[in-house]
Amino acid sequence: MNSTNAKPISQPYPYAIMAEKMNALELLDLRFLWGGYEIRVLNWHLTTFKPGLFIKFHKHAEFEFHFVPRGKGTVTIVDQTFKLNPGMFYLTGPGVVHQQSADARLGMDELSLRVEITRVADADADMDSASVSGGSSEWERKEAEACVQALIDFPHRPLLDQYEAMPCFLQAYLAWQSGELGAYTTIRQCLIQILIRAAKATVNSKGQQLQPSREIQQHRYEMALQYIHANYSSMLTLQEVADRIQISSRQLQRILTKYGIDSFSSYLEQYRMERICEELTGSTNTVESIAKRHGFTNTNYLYQVFKRRFGLTPLEYRQQYVVVEHESILGS
Repeated sequence: MNSTNAKPISQPYPYAIMAEKMNALELLDLRFLWGGYEIRVLNWHLTTFKPGLFIKFHKHAEFEFHFVPRGKGTVTIVDQTFKLNPGMFYLTGPGVVHQQSADARLGMDELSLRVEITRVADADADMDSASVSGGSSEWERKEAEACVQALIDFPHRPLLDQYEAMPCFLQAYLAWQSGELGAYTTIRQCLIQILIRAAKATVNSKGQQLQPSREIQQHRYEMALQYIHANYSSMLTLQEVADRIQISSRQLQRILTKYGIDSFSSYLEQYRMERICEELTGSTNTVESIAKRHGFTNTNYLYQVFKRRFGLTPLEYRQQYVVVEHESILGS
């Protein structure tokens, strides 16, 4: 046989087996500590986008990794659109809007991993203790810290999976399928390897971190405001917001100060008051119901705060607005 005429042998698609039980890894409800962080898996599966499938802009409160093992498509991250080919991946961090579309002819497969990464409250204190004692956890903590920081600073564009994070998806699935002793440890290690290998892709040949597509402090500031605005009616704290965007409370306060917010609590109170004023003047809802809806479980406390800020009670403010609005209509 003339070897020049021989057809290349097509390799079987290695990830097809993951379609047999697509939510297998998610059903494990994985949650564990790694360094100074708690890692919780929300989604971890292979999914297939039919040709031409379009998913509109959306965002998550967690980190979501998107790997493309087969097919083609595009992704728009914030306001830039990129082509996707096999062997590429991208990361959308908390609050980062994105939309996806599959190639009209080929479609596209995606290995998806969405994880919640939460800093453990006493991580800094434990780190100092480990540094002094020389404990083995010091290395893990430093590695986890560097990895999470790289994920936070991840560029808003696809990269090549040059450190082969994708095979870790298959390895984890096969470990689950085997059910053998040590399977959980293998799955946990695979997850950590995906995080690390994705983070390593953000470092250039000289070991320098690739710059994010936007100035990182501005991005963190915008993420913090998004979270505050979405959760202002709960018992929100500076630490909770800092944990959500994966920085310390001291770092967050410095960023807020840089952008003109001297006090987290005063900004939160001001934002609540603005929303309350809108409802007072735009509805006939009772002050009690408005108070509860906007984070004041004690109506008397709302009266105190409102009086201190505006010199009026909520009812007086509403009545004053009605009078001014009525005079404005008559004047026109």
